[in-house]
Amino acid sequence: MAAADQESHASVVRPRSYQDESYLDGFVGTVGDLQKAGVLQDVILEVEGRQFPCHRLALSAASPYFRAMFTNGMAESRQKTVALQGLDADVFGDILSYIYSGTLRVSLDKVQPLYQAAEFLQLDYVRDTCSSYMVMTLARSTCVDLFTFADTLSVDIVLNCCRQWICRNFAEFTSSKMFCSLSVNQLTDVISKDDLDV
Repeated sequence: MAAADQESHASVVRPRSYQDESYLDGFVGTVGDLQKAGVLQDVILEVEGRQFPCHRLALSAASPYFRAMFTNGMAESRQKTVALQGLDADVFGDILSYIYSGTLRVSLDKVQPLYQAAEFLQLDYVRDTCSSYMVMTLARSTCVDLFTFADTLSVDIVLNCCRQWICRNFAEFTSSKMFCSLSVNQLTDVISKDDLDV
């Protein structure tokens, strides 16, 4: 090929970016494997006396809370063991499982503490998934508990769904034991709604 042809061909062929679709899954899988094998861990998080060896990089990539802790010159950035207060150890184990695998397991008995831990650790996906799960599991047996939880923590989507459920099923709801569990403020909030079905 003549030099002029090569120059012309080079000016027509533009640089491109290529995305390896398997890279992300492979990367996350490898980091999860390193965690399971206990390799290259550089910090131990202590929750309720239980120790969780971890990777600062993985924690910082997943959570703005940990990113601030490990990158802003805080004392924790230099400590080998960091104690976390106000978290349940089993729930924190579930959080770590999510951080290292991208998979979140939610159950009715853990959804509220999981939501609180996600809020504390600034894990938006976990928090939003917990909110959706609470809405999905809304029933007569869970309504007051979820209503109280959502009211206390200002989880608007759950609060609104609970309020709507109670309004739609008000006649049935008033004859249940759950009705007596509502606080005065919650009852006032419900009966002031225009869509109350009486």
